[in-house]
Amino acid sequence: MSLPTVEQETRQSPAWSVIWLHGLGADGNDFAPIVPELVDPAWPGIRFVFPHAPVRPVTVNNGVPMRAWYDIKGLAIADKQDAEGIRASIVDVEALIAREVERGIPASRIVLAGFSQGGAMALSAGLRHGESLAGILVLSAYLPLHETIEAERSGANHATPIFWGHGSADPIVPMVLGEQSRRALETLGHRIEWHSYPMGHQVSLAEIGDIRAWLAGRFADA
Repeated sequence: MSLPTVEQETRQSPAWSVIWLHGLGADGNDFAPIVPELVDPAWPGIRFVFPHAPVRPVTVNNGVPMRAWYDIKGLAIADKQDAEGIRASIVDVEALIAREVERGIPASRIVLAGFSQGGAMALSAGLRHGESLAGILVLSAYLPLHETIEAERSGANHATPIFWGHGSADPIVPMVLGEQSRRALETLGHRIEWHSYPMGHQVSLAEIGDIRAWLAGRFADA
């Protein structure tokens, strides 16, 4: 059963889907307002899918339940990783992709996107997905379970374009952690379009402009 979602379609009978995963403690409404700022009227019809992560206790929030793709067990977010939670959310993302395919959007026209913890999940699920995706959009995030990605990644997404944006002053997901993840993937042959911005843990207008240009390239590749 798929997670509940907030959805926007830019035209009737969309030909593309963008599945956009929110960050820790947010929900599917968090990035829905970005659609009017992001979309070029010349683009083909797109269905934006903003799922709500499950509610679960989060250790760094004193165990209080909140929407989260997986538990964060300490302030150093890459330490003591919640492998069970991450893998359960990979299954949830796979179900979201499968639902779009059932609705007539092939995997090759699905972009998997996410911010912060959602970006970590976009990478984790996207690189393991068995069919080629149109692209993976990673904002202010890192690669969890990095020690298993070489063995578990799918050849189908070895050449999938990846956009990666990160704030140079990010206090939540330090840019050095994003850079380490990026270099690890580049060593494995993945091609990444990397952008850094003078900002914290957020999305800027400059980044939205770069995302727009990158998405336009994905639509043109089809």
